[in-house]
Amino acid sequence: MSMIRCTTLVSLAVLIVSSPATLRAETSTVDAIAEYHAMFGDENPAELWQLRGKNLWEQPRGPKNVALSKCDLGLGAGVIDGAYAQLPRWFDDTQRVQDLESRLVFCMVTLQGFAEERLLKTRFGDGPKKSELEALTAYLVAASRGHKVAVSLTHPAEQAAYDLGRGAFFYRAGPHDFACATCHGEAGKRIRLQVLPKLTEVEGARSAYTSWPAYRVSQGELRTMEWRLADCFRQQRLPQLKYGSEIAIGLTMFLAKNANGGVMTAPAIKR
Repeated sequence: MSMIRCTTLVSLAVLIVSSPATLRAETSTVDAIAEYHAMFGDENPAELWQLRGKNLWEQPRGPKNVALSKCDLGLGAGVIDGAYAQLPRWFDDTQRVQDLESRLVFCMVTLQGFAEERLLKTRFGDGPKKSELEALTAYLVAASRGHKVAVSLTHPAEQAAYDLGRGAFFYRAGPHDFACATCHGEAGKRIRLQVLPKLTEVEGARSAYTSWPAYRVSQGELRTMEWRLADCFRQQRLPQLKYGSEIAIGLTMFLAKNANGGVMTAPAIKR
């Protein structure tokens, strides 16, 4: 496609998005979502995942028949209150920076004796067998509600993870030459009538990061941060994001550090 044709198509898209009819549809969609949230009030379907996650956390399970109460999420064995708000972080026992989900996999393998392949096979709840990792994530993230995001870059590896995530955020690739910044690098952008937060600024990063993981109404599932990042890769037509990879953790570190000071409200309800 020529540059002139591409520019013309972009200009037409801007005109269409800016048309009164589209703006009315946008307002209607936003109002409908707000009304849906109001119907729930203080109730959130994510609580069902939280309850299941609580049971998975407390019950002895796996080949070793051990509970996850000895799992250290960074604040000491079994301490979950506010732990998520300080992740990702460096862990001495693994000698790497980990987010919540990769840390959970580590604990379930080392403490409970589960095979990592078995855990990652159902990492997302897309099939008849619901994901244990999503349920555990919902429970542990909820334990940080009301806590401020406080991610540190004190360890050199934490700074390196942030730098990697920042580089990945602005890296353009794939058949459409997209980057994360294509959608989330400027204010006022929308896709499918949904406002896209500017994740490089404090306000946008806080509003987005503090509300994930979230229950997706359109899918009837709770979705984690790793799922959110993997879905962004899918929409960019990039290779599948590896669960718990350095890129996934780096991007999470970049977003979390940008959101420092924001108050955790997750799991939230999303479109």
